[in-house]
Amino acid sequence: MQLTRISNSELTVDVAALGAEMQMLSTRDGRNWLWSGDATYWTGRSPILFPMVGRAPMDVVSVGDKRYQMGQHGFARRSAFTLVDEWREHCTYRLESSESTLAMFPFQFRLDVQHRLEGRAVIVSAEVTNLDTAVMPFGIGFHPAFAWPLPGGEGQAHSVRLDNGGTPDLFRLSGGLVDPAPQPSPFASGTLGLDHADFAQDAMIFPEGAGAGLTYGSQTGPSVRFTWENLPNFALWSKPGARFICLEPWHGTAAEVGGTDALEARPYAVLLGPGAVARYSFRAELKG
Repeated sequence: MQLTRISNSELTVDVAALGAEMQMLSTRDGRNWLWSGDATYWTGRSPILFPMVGRAPMDVVSVGDKRYQMGQHGFARRSAFTLVDEWREHCTYRLESSESTLAMFPFQFRLDVQHRLEGRAVIVSAEVTNLDTAVMPFGIGFHPAFAWPLPGGEGQAHSVRLDNGGTPDLFRLSGGLVDPAPQPSPFASGTLGLDHADFAQDAMIFPEGAGAGLTYGSQTGPSVRFTWENLPNFALWSKPGARFICLEPWHGTAAEVGGTDALEARPYAVLLGPGAVARYSFRAELKG
């Protein structure tokens, strides 16, 4: 697997050509703050979700009167990207439309994913360009899996603390699709104490109200300051017993139970005009 390493005096990050996916995020003391990818639970580490987030009904999407097979979270995470820019503290990988992508997603596009270091922070950005002559519907999201517990925080309770102090409604999945019936928020004054039992019913999805920033970690030990841009939806995901927690800002969610398979009608879909460019990002700063 082709890897590109970027580093500064504080951090080292490895990024794979496959999926433009971050594989390691370590501090100068050698501690890795990212999930290891243990196949017992989940081999991912920080996949890029494009051109949709979540599942489609029967794994089929439609554009106009044509239907296409597309698996969960789209095809970018399993696609080979091309390295187009590399420097000591940043690198950019690119995915462009091809014969294989057009068989699933009938649009000409370019997706650039950049990883950049800034002190003790990594900034991951995705830039989508519509190279087609038609409006291009899509969803996009980030799926970074941080260690749980964080290195140095073993034995300490971990929580997620929303910057906005909100109590966003919780939505759950049913058969991989979003159940449109909201459930009471698990947040109290913006804080959720993490428990593996929270994920016995799969992901915790907050389509609205989570804001654009949070702190994950222990109260007195290590933590991650996590913020995102142009991504209105948020989710938390783990597997019971696994030593990771995914902090997932999205623009778009899985289709709803009983909903349409039309790509442009998926919840929170982006409709990008011909020649237009849209940018999305997250920033994770390591503390402690």
